[in-house]
Amino acid sequence: MADALELDALWDEFHRAVNMTSQELAAWLRVSDAAEESVPVPEHAGSPTGEHVLAILQKRRTDLTDDDLDVMYEVVDTVTAETDQEHGLEAEASRRRHRLMTLGHDPLKPPA
Repeated sequence: MADALELDALWDEFHRAVNMTSQELAAWLRVSDAAEESVPVPEHAGSPTGEHVLAILQKRRTDLTDDDLDVMYEVVDTVTAETDQEHGLEAEASRRRHRLMTLGHDPLKPPA
């Protein structure tokens, strides 16, 4: 488990990277999964990572597990790597945007 300072920094970075609310992410996971040829059970829709991000959004910092921390680091790294300034304008209709939204980050959403 991370120390308190590292956990605080990760928590803040994760919540900056994940700019969708849990309701927005849950809705997106249902929609993106429904685009495939299956009929998802609403509480189990979306990718495993997307579902884990959704679960993390519904937790308190003190309830995080080591698996949660691993996913948080992965999401922060992925969002940071894929949201550079060069790709900002082409994000609207791209697979990249949809992939990021599955992780809880909508590149078109204005910063809070």
